[in-house]
Amino acid sequence: AWIDPAFADWLRRDATAAIASLGYSGRQGEHMIAVECTPAEHHMVVCTLCSCYPWPVLGLPPTWYKSAPYRSRAVKDPRGVLADFGVTLPESTAIRVWDSTAELRYLVIPLRPAGSDDLSEDELAALVTRDSMIGDKGEFQHTGGRY
Repeated sequence: AWIDPAFADWLRRDATAAIASLGYSGRQGEHMIAVECTPAEHHMVVCTLCSCYPWPVLGLPPTWYKSAPYRSRAVKDPRGVLADFGVTLPESTAIRVWDSTAELRYLVIPLRPAGSDDLSEDELAALVTRDSMIGDKGEFQHTGGRY
């Protein structure tokens, strides 16, 4: 999405089809919505009821994603959760939390790192992690987390 504006537009319009075109589809990944981080807005994904997660797209969920403390705190204190993961966003950046369900899964399009204009697609792909696609990584400074 960072290097192909047409694909980025398709991903925003119909994430399920765009993701499937890359070979990622299957149970628990059949109804996807992509949300895109910008300097003004950061997105996080959580499943407050259980641990709904797009397995076929992102693989196994991290243990902390399924924990009750993460699930409840991500909604109540998303900025604090991000800080626990080493992510500090400007106060002017709004944080939007998306609640996955059994019917619908979300995928975060991370903010492209500054200074990455000369990187190849493979080099850019190496920057993107599972955590960045659920929003628990900002500006690619993830340092871990306590969940």
